[in-house]
Amino acid sequence: MKTIWLVEPSEFSFSIQFLLSFLLNLFVTGIFAFMGFAYKTNRLLPENYYRIKNENLILKSSRLLKVDYFKKFLLVIFWGKKKNRQNYFDGTKSGLENLDYQTRQSEFGHIAALVCIQLGVVTMLIQEHYLIAILTTSLNFILNFYPVLLQRNHRIQIERIKNIQKRKPTAQHRL
Repeated sequence: MKTIWLVEPSEFSFSIQFLLSFLLNLFVTGIFAFMGFAYKTNRLLPENYYRIKNENLILKSSRLLKVDYFKKFLLVIFWGKKKNRQNYFDGTKSGLENLDYQTRQSEFGHIAALVCIQLGVVTMLIQEHYLIAILTTSLNFILNFYPVLLQRNHRIQIERIKNIQKRKPTAQHRL
């Protein structure tokens, strides 16, 4: 950000502007990801924030923005490995609670990064670094907004499973 503040827009080539945009997204998102590994950062936002209030809006937005393609990309790159997926969900009830916790941790990290990066974009606009601002916002949308939307989709599914479990009669109730 200091470089962007001190250097004139005309002094950067397109590749340098793209690199600065990418690095800014990577570093800011990385800071929040690292904090999420060390601390329960999801608790910084109220419980009410994580409740899904408008399921249809999230599902429609996800379809419109093709979040499924983003999800498939993540599966190919990292989450396709069974070992990686089982660290978050092992198929048990406690695994479902862990998955819910992990979605909250991930969502907090991405929403915090999204907001911080967009605040940085304001600085870029003040300094007339319009292309860097556009590139940074575009990358921020892909690297942070899409994951937030994906985590919200995951919590919709988690809530559906929990509601099914609540309605399912146990062996004692059947007698």
